[in-house]
Amino acid sequence: MVIAPEELRLLGDKALLKLPKTAFFCSREYPARIEHDTNLWALDQRANGHCVVSGFHSLMEQSIFRYLLQGPEQPIVYVLARGIQPNVRSEYGPEIKAGRLLFVTPFEPDVTTTSQDTADIRNLLIAELADHFFIPYMAPGGNLDRLLQSKPAQGKPICTLNIPENKLLLDRGAEIYRPGGIFGRHDFSLAWPV
Repeated sequence: MVIAPEELRLLGDKALLKLPKTAFFCSREYPARIEHDTNLWALDQRANGHCVVSGFHSLMEQSIFRYLLQGPEQPIVYVLARGIQPNVRSEYGPEIKAGRLLFVTPFEPDVTTTSQDTADIRNLLIAELADHFFIPYMAPGGNLDRLLQSKPAQGKPICTLNIPENKLLLDRGAEIYRPGGIFGRHDFSLAWPV
């Protein structure tokens, strides 16, 4: 592991770490047309109770976090690029108490801001914790592109959207997310062992 488990700071039910987890990442700048299918993916995760792990940093990631949070039994692992601050417990108390939201960080509470270094460490930790990835869009040559070339991300299945801008991901062997069924659901358990 990039960071030893005993060095992690946790707030919430650590049993969520034992669930199969899909890392959700999206580049900060993304084509607006990915929003619909990304929301369908989130609907699938909520409908099937799949655990999502992310830093929920980009606007798309934040939007999906708010949606997932509405699912009464949706398991979420939120990895921070700073320490866990006192307001987190009050803001997300019901979800934490219900055992469906776990905050994870390798940083002490006195780390109160996110930097490029802390974001890189957070992303490596997410890659380490994840069993597979869903990336609706990745900017070539960006932070996410570099992350996918790191050791913790190597060999883990990636699913993405079928858009021309994702050619790099598709050329690297990423699976295409195809919503199916009456409500646009795609069961990832058919594609990846859980």
